[in-house]
Amino acid sequence: MNPIRAFRNWRMYNETVRELNKLNARQLNDLGINRADIERIARKAL
Repeated sequence: MNPIRAFRNWRMYNETVRELNKLNARQLNDLGINRADIERIARKAL
């Protein structure tokens, strides 16, 4: 993987984690997401 793609993936992962962490428990539950699953979901988004 080239450095530019790696940086873009890292940035997208961090943005996804950050946005999901902004949601409260009820909003996450409405989406069917558990707070413990946020990092796994962010990795899948790549």
